[in-house]
Amino acid sequence: MQVVPELETGGAEQTTIDVARAVVAAGGRALVASRGGRMETALAAAGGELVRLPMQSKNPLVMLKTAGALRRVIRKQGVSLVHVRSRAPAFPALWAARAEGLPTVATYHGIYLAKGRLKRWYNAVMTRVDRVIANSDYTRAHVLAEHGIAPDKVVAIPRGVDLTRFDPARIAPERIAALRQAWGLADAFDGPLVFLLAGRLTPIKGHETIIAATARLKGEGRDLRVIFAGDDQGRTAFRQSLEAAVRAADLEGVVRLVGHCDDMPAAFLAADVALLPTLVPESFGRAAVEPQVMGRPVIASDHGGTTETVLPGSTGWRAPPGDTAAWASAMAGAIDLGREGLETLGAAARERATRLYSNDAMCAATLAVYEQLVSSREDGK
Repeated sequence: MQVVPELETGGAEQTTIDVARAVVAAGGRALVASRGGRMETALAAAGGELVRLPMQSKNPLVMLKTAGALRRVIRKQGVSLVHVRSRAPAFPALWAARAEGLPTVATYHGIYLAKGRLKRWYNAVMTRVDRVIANSDYTRAHVLAEHGIAPDKVVAIPRGVDLTRFDPARIAPERIAALRQAWGLADAFDGPLVFLLAGRLTPIKGHETIIAATARLKGEGRDLRVIFAGDDQGRTAFRQSLEAAVRAADLEGVVRLVGHCDDMPAAFLAADVALLPTLVPESFGRAAVEPQVMGRPVIASDHGGTTETVLPGSTGWRAPPGDTAAWASAMAGAIDLGREGLETLGAAARERATRLYSNDAMCAATLAVYEQLVSSREDGK
């Protein structure tokens, strides 16, 4: 049973579904305890089974009640292992798993920072398991430095990409044309380069850096288009602040906020270059790998997991986070390279990304951890 707060959108949620599909393909049952969300349909299509519980709650009384509900699920459904993917739901899930004598796994999907003892204790719940999975070498190093646990307890398994879903050859031109039309772009790729920032609207994702860099490029006489594809997830004030910044910089029609996009494979092909200007380090940065799999070069912040996935001069560019001038320079470099040069860069990016970050490899490594822990627990009985 995997445990995740919600099934709305994001890397942890997608990985949950990917692993559920692999468990089912291997002949097992894949339960997911979660409040649910828009990705429920995808979970069902993968063969996973939703256990609807308030896993997102941080209320101690709710957590205690949820732990009891999870124990009943574990007994009734014959759960053999519990895999937690977030801190708050880890508390009731691990209480229930320990009470039932089950092996436990936690995946560190992010870099949890702590300034005080209480927050460090809260974060450390993700290490109170039999095995910790880090989604990159960068994340593994952080876990070891932050929590001081034994190195053999933490294994790095990079996130994977579904190479069937993210396959340029499988994307019908009509899907690309439909997105470009919805985004207010011409059908033909003979106009300005299109830069795509795919991610939820939140200050840490660096949208403001891109607005400032685009304003600088426009001032230099550069012609380009920038698409922000992502939900505000209730952060209406931040979305409105971005819209105001676009107006203030006279970038209406140049920078466009298009909301959530369900068809990301087509979205990357509808653009020329992907952007990942995060202000805080991404633990892995699937948004930097998926476009490369689709043959699109990436400009990413030069920190965190993207230092492993984006190679300057080979698969894209890296720029210091929040450095408007550096981001404008990198974007100008892409414009100067032109679509033919970007195609060559994108081909190299696809070759490397498909070789290193396949979904099959990620799932196989995760299931191997499951098998080892379950077998060890059974042998010890």
